[in-house]
Amino acid sequence: MSHPEQRRGFLAKAFAVVCGGLATMVPVGAGLWAFLDPLRRSAGVAKFLPVAELAAIPDDGVPRQYPVITDRVDAWTGFAAEPVGAVYLRREKGATEVQALSATCPHAGCFVEMEPTGRCFRCPCHNSTFTLDGGIVAPSPSPRAMDALDCRVGKNGEVEVKWQKFRAGIAGKEVQG
Repeated sequence: MSHPEQRRGFLAKAFAVVCGGLATMVPVGAGLWAFLDPLRRSAGVAKFLPVAELAAIPDDGVPRQYPVITDRVDAWTGFAAEPVGAVYLRREKGATEVQALSATCPHAGCFVEMEPTGRCFRCPCHNSTFTLDGGIVAPSPSPRAMDALDCRVGKNGEVEVKWQKFRAGIAGKEVQG
């Protein structure tokens, strides 16, 4: 075999390898894109979620617990109308403003419960105690007060809460990412 024929054979083989490599990169790239898609999505973006009707929240100043329900996507799986947490909503006599507190204890992340007497909140995990407006009752292992959440009343009377989860066990109110 002469040099020009060897060179032509080499170039043909090299061209075939390059074309095959390019043809393989497209499905591999698409597969990686689909596989990594959940990792690229922004997590922890807070949004206002409907929780209750204003008329359903008694105006006696006593907080009441309401579930926070929303559609949730976990990696590649979607869940419709699933509970993602709970809030305490409180309204004073004649007021149209509503106070919202996260039902998650800022100490260790357990669910805070209303005392049977109705005078304070207590965390069953480590006995952190909070006032009805979320303040700490000393001594308490909790590093901060209960986490207040932004809340608004829509035009149709629906109470919406800006749902966020915060890091437990630290003094500052830091959004969990």
